[in-house]
Amino acid sequence: MRLYLFPSPMTIAILASTSGSDLPAVFKLKTEGIDFFLITNKPQCGALEKAKNAAVPTHIVEPTGKTREAFDEEILKILETEKADFVFLIGYMRIVTGVLITPWKRKIFNIHPSLLPAFAGGMDTDVHAEVLKRGCKITGATLHEVTEEVDSGPIVDQKSCRVEATDTPETLKHKVQKLEQEMLVDCIRNLQKSPLVSVAPF
Repeated sequence: MRLYLFPSPMTIAILASTSGSDLPAVFKLKTEGIDFFLITNKPQCGALEKAKNAAVPTHIVEPTGKTREAFDEEILKILETEKADFVFLIGYMRIVTGVLITPWKRKIFNIHPSLLPAFAGGMDTDVHAEVLKRGCKITGATLHEVTEEVDSGPIVDQKSCRVEATDTPETLKHKVQKLEQEMLVDCIRNLQKSPLVSVAPF
């Protein structure tokens, strides 16, 4: 009797409150049998537009008038209803609490840009200009598991690139966005390959 191994069907939840520059490349994985849905707290954000353009289901969770814990409880219910297997945070770390993090231990990931060795933090164009001014030579992005300590979770992947003298804030931003896309796509593909379903034909 032969055993055939197939990647398990997988559903990924994306929590995004940014422009979602990484998402078009990620949503292309739909052709590889991966389902996505988006949760956002900003009805006007670019991530929501990109999800709609890719025919990815969307949910808007308004934070107004709610505690952070109640906000996360609402997100948690959506994750359960949509039967998500993994959660990826993009621009959401200042909002989520242990209510969301705890039940998704080892299944929730955060990606963020970093400036090394100058400092780590948000990667907007002002920060890019600061990097160029300081003469920082390397920048990059990090993907890690989310824990109660947030940025102290185990690193899943980390990529870097050199800052060239000819870089502008925008070209540097595109470099980092490309690294983020590569990490997200690679991580999701690896997650899909790890749980295998064995099927024994009659």
